[in-house]
Amino acid sequence: MGRQGRGATVKDVAKKAGVSTATVSRVINKDPKVQKKTRDSVLVAMKEIGYRVNPIARSLRAQKTHTIGIVAPEFQNDFFTAVAEGIEEVLRAKGYTTFILNSREDIEEEKARLELLIEKQVDGAIIIPASDRGEHFSILDEHKIPFVLVDRMIEGMSSDCVLTDNYHGAYEAVTSCIEDGAKKIAVIAGDQSLTSAKERFKGYSQALSDHQIPLEEDIIQFGDMHIQSGYHAMAHIMESSKDVSYVFIVNLFMRIGAEKYLAEHPEGSRIKIAAFDLAAISPLFTHSFVTVKQPLGQIGTTAADLLLQRIDHEDITFPQIFRLSPELI
Repeated sequence: MGRQGRGATVKDVAKKAGVSTATVSRVINKDPKVQKKTRDSVLVAMKEIGYRVNPIARSLRAQKTHTIGIVAPEFQNDFFTAVAEGIEEVLRAKGYTTFILNSREDIEEEKARLELLIEKQVDGAIIIPASDRGEHFSILDEHKIPFVLVDRMIEGMSSDCVLTDNYHGAYEAVTSCIEDGAKKIAVIAGDQSLTSAKERFKGYSQALSDHQIPLEEDIIQFGDMHIQSGYHAMAHIMESSKDVSYVFIVNLFMRIGAEKYLAEHPEGSRIKIAAFDLAAISPLFTHSFVTVKQPLGQIGTTAADLLLQRIDHEDITFPQIFRLSPELI
């Protein structure tokens, strides 16, 4: 049983009633969309554990808390750190504080994090989606919490979004290989359900097509965006084709795995790599030909500016989508 009387919390009520904290919040705020059976269950739980609604706290729901939630699928990547710094640079100057949550690339974890944002009564959220599914984001709309997606769009969902121009970044990187004399360019592509990976593979494919270079299935590998899949993908490419000298890789982690494989196999010395993401460890890579540098800080500041506009001016044309240009290094 949850804590009694004055110390009982929304979380205690949710646990007692077997519902989410967001559902308890809806009942407290008399949301007509809540089913009668669910509402009655919550009200019974509130009574049994002695939960009392704080009228002052409830009245504050209409006011700003000056907090913004940031949700990301993982924290290991330099991408997230740099984007978060850009976000905080803007929000801190406007008097907002942020708290950062990890969805662990899992939809159920992401749902739980969204419910936590509602419980914390954030003024808005900036989210790097964990997947290509977005039906659960409607919970933010229901609570009138504006949000901006970063790095990945969700097809069929109308929302503000800030992206890198992935297609042209990939297209230019592969074209640079062709201009360097490449006749065959392998690719380590990513999960095609993710916007960024899908657009980068499309840019690779179009660059080959525009230069009359055929796509060859044996040197096209799809990984899961992590180090180990990059390692295995490079192994497959090297074993499948002895005349590949250029490989395009769509993200940093798979690049690390590919570099590890090449370091362990002397025959890989001929390989030149074109890849997305400039990072602190990039100078250690020994096979670099060209790197697509994303405007990470600008992505963060743009997302924060866009969210603040949405918070302050709800009549902005919806949605707004920004594609920022990367730089070839």
